[in-house]
Amino acid sequence: MERRRPTTMESNDVERQRFLLQDGLLQNECSEMYTGDGSVDINGNPVLKQTTGNWKACPFILGNECCERLAYYGISSNLVTYLTKKLHQENVSAARNVTTWQGTCYLTPLIGAVIADSYWGRYWTIAAFSTIYFIGMCTLTLSASVPALKPSECVGSLCPSATPAQYAIFFFGLYLIALGTGGIKPCVSSFGADQFDDTDPTERVKKGSFFNWFYFSINVGALISHSLIVWIQDNAGWGLGFGIPALFMGISLTTFFSGTPLYRFQKSEGSPLSRISKVLVVSFRKWNLEFPTDSSSLYETQDKNSAIEGSRKLRHTDGLKWLDKAAILLENDVKTGDHPNQWRTCSVTQVEELKILIRMFPIWACGIVFSAVYAQMSTMFVEQGMMMNTNVGSFRIPPASISTFDVISVIFWVPVYDRILTPFLRKFTGNGRGLSELQRMGIGLFLSILCMFSAATVEIKRLQLARELGLVDKQIPVPLSIFWQIPQYFLFGAAEVFTFIGPTSILLRPISRFYAEFMQCIVTNDNFTRELLELFDFDNSNLLDNKEWKGGMDT
Repeated sequence: MERRRPTTMESNDVERQRFLLQDGLLQNECSEMYTGDGSVDINGNPVLKQTTGNWKACPFILGNECCERLAYYGISSNLVTYLTKKLHQENVSAARNVTTWQGTCYLTPLIGAVIADSYWGRYWTIAAFSTIYFIGMCTLTLSASVPALKPSECVGSLCPSATPAQYAIFFFGLYLIALGTGGIKPCVSSFGADQFDDTDPTERVKKGSFFNWFYFSINVGALISHSLIVWIQDNAGWGLGFGIPALFMGISLTTFFSGTPLYRFQKSEGSPLSRISKVLVVSFRKWNLEFPTDSSSLYETQDKNSAIEGSRKLRHTDGLKWLDKAAILLENDVKTGDHPNQWRTCSVTQVEELKILIRMFPIWACGIVFSAVYAQMSTMFVEQGMMMNTNVGSFRIPPASISTFDVISVIFWVPVYDRILTPFLRKFTGNGRGLSELQRMGIGLFLSILCMFSAATVEIKRLQLARELGLVDKQIPVPLSIFWQIPQYFLFGAAEVFTFIGPTSILLRPISRFYAEFMQCIVTNDNFTRELLELFDFDNSNLLDNKEWKGGMDT
């Protein structure tokens, strides 16, 4: 009987286990009581596998993430409405302020990642920045609740502007939230992954399941925010609408601390920025040296594993050869014993890590375009919905609540892709994941184009009605149902499932545990670059004074 050939996924698993066996990472019977990946408890002692980590610790982390995302989206999803309706800002100014704040939220994770890697570790970084986050939420709630901290209501068409002090308090709270999310975003998923021992085959399987539930918890929080919280903000008041997310952020903080006795901790491994700097500095110093004819003469540590605990060595590649000069070992480079001065010679693995990072930039650049589309959900799509018919009988739908269909789309497409599309596509592609990461990104980008095409079609029709009814430059909604926005949200939800998973899978491949959080920040900062592009676009809108860009809304 002919033997069945292993699938690509099975082959990858075999290679992974072979690597672990060769490097002595798989546990033997004598060490089954303790984890084999160097995990410790909060006091620095080795941890018992049966009483810590695994799924016993994950509910606290998932609960923390769900509540934190509920708090974040409870602010961000309807922020443009608060700025225009309560702080009486013009549409362009409000959209600019939202994108600037969101861009800051996606930039601050660089700070959190460096602090977690170099100094505090993931647990204390999450704890400290969550506290800052909670203070920001409380400040924002006060600014929306205390009459002296917010401008007066409009009288007819006269809307008083907020005072500098009122603006200062509001934006102080808002940017405390941006700082707080910077310590949570790059750390919480990695901290969840730390609860599973990579040297245990059973726990490695469970680790993959954790990320599914992690993504699910994010969308549960987002679903509640985009529906219930937005409705409360528009109908019951902004003090309560901001207060509930603040309460959930407090619950998030409490939940996270409650799981402390069950957590597994990894020691800080140093800053990736330092390693990158060393390679760049050393390669520049040795710019005039000739390349060795044999790449095996380049310096590499003699240890079995990489210099970073839990990471593997990387093979030399031929691309970006100018960086290879950093691994040329000279006689005066040796500091003590057999180990050279790290600012004079870097290992091949260090050089290859930087090469991989550089090769990721085209993927990062593709993500900028997608992130620009993502920004429309909390700005332009909401403003578009505000100028459409939001009534269903006697019930009024908050414009920001329509973004719930994006979350519903994500929740729908995740199991469809995982359980239906992947097995089907695997038969044709031979890829264990159904599609390669780049193919998935391509499909996601195409779906985002369809999303914007749908939004543009709705906007063309809305502008046509505004002109026919003489509503251009008037803040009066046109008789076009807001439900026409559903296709653009649903298409973008599908685009998220394809596009977000692709680059994350590529960037977080096991090149080095050292780079995990830094790679996540690379993905995150697609969004920051997107915000810069958005700001440029808004500035052009002001310069051109194109009041018809929202037809029937701008003044």
